[in-house]
Amino acid sequence: MQVGLVYDDIFLRHRPGDYHPERPERLVKIRERLAQEDLAPRVSWLAPRKATKEEILWNHSEAHYERIAATAGKPYVQLDPDTATSEDSFEAALYAVGAQFVALDELFRENFSSVFCLVRPPGHHAEYDQAMGFCLFNNAALAAHYALKVLKFSRILLVDWDLHHGNGTQRSFYQHRKVLYFSTHQFPYYPGTGRLEEVGHGEGEGYTVNVPLPAGCGDAEYLAVFEEVLRPVARAFRPELVIVSAGFDPHEDDPLGGMRVTSQGFGALAQVIKEVAEESAEGRLLLTLEGGYSLTGLAESVARVIRVLSGDGKPEIRGEPSAKFREYLEDVKRFFSRYWPLS
Repeated sequence: MQVGLVYDDIFLRHRPGDYHPERPERLVKIRERLAQEDLAPRVSWLAPRKATKEEILWNHSEAHYERIAATAGKPYVQLDPDTATSEDSFEAALYAVGAQFVALDELFRENFSSVFCLVRPPGHHAEYDQAMGFCLFNNAALAAHYALKVLKFSRILLVDWDLHHGNGTQRSFYQHRKVLYFSTHQFPYYPGTGRLEEVGHGEGEGYTVNVPLPAGCGDAEYLAVFEEVLRPVARAFRPELVIVSAGFDPHEDDPLGGMRVTSQGFGALAQVIKEVAEESAEGRLLLTLEGGYSLTGLAESVARVIRVLSGDGKPEIRGEPSAKFREYLEDVKRFFSRYWPLS
């Protein structure tokens, strides 16, 4: 079972600074790992296309688009304390969004069951009118818009396992029920959003499911959340498509995080999501790269996810959540049982 991979060297030409953690070497290391003999036969490489201005405006203001466009050709523009651009960042960002659309078309045509977009810059912090947190345009949110508007899906599950809460993605669909946003993230931590009580508004109430986690959580804790919260919520929602904001900064070696997830752990999470997609979405699964700043941890975690998506099955996870964490998880399940059958 081959996995589609959307990639282009344009993503290496986004350079936010010599000492910036979101650096081109992240993709170089991933590609080197995927070229090794245990993985090369499992993947098929796809070329992205450039998103149009009209498509970007599905999720962002025209002023925001023009602000990013104005950085083209400039050696360095600081957009916020964490987010900067180089000469080719605008073009890379357009291709990062367009990569999602290519991936979705491949899934829709049933050429692949799962496609992974290996893109930079990442996207889930990008707001309607603001670049932030290393992100210029919101790749995952725009993927969901494309699926709704062009492919005419009506129920999309968007899972975000990045270390940081995807504030931009949450806001994009906070008042809608066609996209269910599910996030695990270290809390309290940047960007400060993602409290349990942030559940959506209006007709979207209950369709935002945040599970904020304390620092120090590892494979067992994450897998418990995915098995006991995500899986039953997804079973009730019955998505027609699953999109994953795949950030690997919860890895135990990540320099920006405080979590303890291993590459095996990410594989186990991917297996749960794969099964969710197979249950109601005919297996349709799109993953797009977000964070992850330990080069080795990132590459090995992506490799493990690819192995799972190509049919290896769930890796063995050691250990159990602590009694304190189990108590917290029961509180989470009681809280969301007002919206979903979790009890």
